[in-house]
Formats: sequence, C-alpha cells, structure tokens
Amino acid sequence: MPRIELTAGTVAYEDTGGPGPVVVLLHGLVHDATVWRKVVAALRADHRVVAPTLPYGSHRIPMRADVPLTPDSVNELIAEFLDRLDLRDVTLVENDCGRAQTVAAQHPERLARLVLTSCEAFDNYPPGVPGKLISLACKVPGGITFLARTLALRPLRRLPVGIGALTKRPVPDEIVDGWLEPLLTDPAIRADFRRYNRGVRRTELLEAVDGLRKFDKPALVVWAKEDRMMPRAHGRRLADILPQGRLLEVEDSCTLIAEDQPEVLSAALREFIAASR
Repeated sequence: MPRIELTAGTVAYEDTGGPGPVVVLLHGLVHDATVWRKVVAALRADHRVVAPTLPYGSHRIPMRADVPLTPDSVNELIAEFLDRLDLRDVTLVENDCGRAQTVAAQHPERLARLVLTSCEAFDNYPPGVPGKLISLACKVPGGITFLARTLALRPLRRLPVGIGALTKRPVPDEIVDGWLEPLLTDPAIRADFRRYNRGVRRTELLEAVDGLRKFDKPALVVWAKEDRMMPRAHGRRLADILPQGRLLEVEDSCTLIAEDQPEVLSAALREFIAASR
C-alpha cells in the first residue's frame, strides 16, 4: 500500500487510481481499509477508490507522539489527506465512526457528495456496549491488551460485546486477525489507541449538526435496519438534517454494511454518484 506523511504521522492507503469519480472510504475503530475490500472490488473498474487506514488501532505505523491524537485531530488528518493527494469532487463515505460528519461540516470544499452508512451520530458516542467497553479499556492499565486478546479468541468473536455486535455474518478470521495484530504486538499502536479514545468529546457529533445543515450537496444516508449499535431513528434524522439528504435502509445487515451487504451498498453508491454528477 502507498503511504503519505502527514502532520500527525504516516498514513497507509489503498488507491485504485484511474480517471473515474473519486470515492474516499473511511472505516471505524479496530478496522483497517480491508473492511471495504468488497466495495473496492465492485467499484474500481470505473471509479477511483481511495481507502486510508486511519489511526484507530489497526494501523501498522505509529503516529507521532509529539502531535495530539484525538477524534478532532483525525478530522484534520482526513482533511489534510484529501488536500495532499489533491482529491477533488470527492464522494466521502463513512461507516461506524463519525469523522465524515465533522469533515463535511468543517471542510466541505473538496467534497461533491457525502454518504453516511450506519455510524455514530448525535449523542450515541461512543456507541453501544462495545463503545463503552473500549472507553473503559483505555482507562484501565492493561485494559487494551486484555480487550485485544479477548477479541483474538476466535470462539468469542460472535459475542454481542465485540465484533459480533457489528455484523450478522462472521467476518473471515484472517481479516479480523489483521485488524487485531497491531494492538496485540505493538505498544506504540496501543498508546495511539489510548490517546485517541481518551480524547473523545461526547459533544463532537452534536456540534457537527449545524455544519451538516449547511452542507447543501447531494447526501445519502444508508442505514442497516438491524443495527445493534446505531439507532435506526438516527438514519432518518441525519437524512432530514442534510439539505439534499435521502435515506436508504438496508435489510439483513448490522453496522458493517460493507461486510453484510456489500453488493447492495456498492450498487447504492454507484447509482447515487451517477445520478448526482
């Protein structure tokens, strides 16, 4: 994967290249760009798909220790990433974490469209029991290592307090192993993960609402009907707030729609981008 040196540190990313519409995919905590692998494969023939691995615990290169690492600083990292790669008319897509909302609210200049798929929003931050467990693990000595080792036990992966809360179907073990390896093996990555989660401001996504009301560009909200982490009502609420927002609800899926229903999500992205060009 190519890498780019940003103010906060080095970020690896996938870039399919090509002249098609630019789609930037943002993942959630303890995932990397591979969570989008099926969507990338479906879109790459006629879209330029860019998927950075953000410093959420599954990154391989530690961030700079002398630069703050918080959700606020990751918002700036994403904006810098778009600028440094000179990505224009971007369709910015997020899942799980809520960074795209704040980026759209604060840095809309490079965005042509916004897609929010089952994600943190409003006061659901950190979301659900898993989000609260992560927050607790980052406050207790040894908590992150214990959490990672527990999630690494394959028989426990479908429990509703871990990855089982995010999908209806098992994620392949080799993918999950890749997500967990940095937290299991690198103290610097664990330190990044702790810094990021201890920097969470519970009001951040509420503050983004005013900016979303002003984001007068095409916007699609894709929400999993059976999401256990993100309230179904939040999908409708986000679509109503966005001036050009519309809602698509997806059957037979939990939070990680790119895992549970990649064909549906890919088709929705393709149709949305084509209709709003």
